[in-house]
Amino acid sequence: MRVLVVEDDRGIAAGLAAHLARAGHAVDCTGSIAEGWRALVGEPYDVVLLDLGLPDGDGGTLLRRLRDMPAGRLPDPATPVLIMTARDQVASRIAGLDLGADDYLTKPFDPDELAARMRALRRRTTGRARATLRYGELEIDPAARTVLRAGVPVELAAREFSVLLALIEARPRVLSRTQIEAQLYNWDGGLESNAIEVHVHRLRRKLGESLIRTVRGVGYYVPAEPAP
Repeated sequence: MRVLVVEDDRGIAAGLAAHLARAGHAVDCTGSIAEGWRALVGEPYDVVLLDLGLPDGDGGTLLRRLRDMPAGRLPDPATPVLIMTARDQVASRIAGLDLGADDYLTKPFDPDELAARMRALRRRTTGRARATLRYGELEIDPAARTVLRAGVPVELAAREFSVLLALIEARPRVLSRTQIEAQLYNWDGGLESNAIEVHVHRLRRKLGESLIRTVRGVGYYVPAEPAP
């Protein structure tokens, strides 16, 4: 997932970014409402982790502004938002959820719980109920980041797994190279010109040539139904 952290405590933000990066997410960190908004205008995100106590105001202002945006442009008003704050009063949780937050987590929290809540948000966003994804003979576990092919484990590199997950979740929509890159690299991530092509080539070699299709000049997709 491409994740935006809006948190003014640099230690907390860095710790979250490191933990989520180890789980395969691309994480960008901002420390204010203004910086968070500039990020949302410039990039599509799968989830926003939003602190409420920010130096230039209440994080709820950013949430309200996001939800008031028209559909079909950036920032996407449907972007899932998880509030993370020290405000643990019931009234604060109710206010945050009524403002448009999808989930609410009080500090301090376990980073593994945060990751699990993010996966739950992703399942709801993509319209699936199961924790694992099944596609033909493949079983994909986003939490464990494992793949079984006909019951046999297949070893994938971290970014190979992220490319596979992005294409499987988007199927049968075509994802451009830029859209796939956004799932893999944060602002500081190094990017080789043919990185996506290399990942796709390796996935085809490990999982079958017919899994990922190419639309020349546009991008890649996984068919809605697996080949017989």
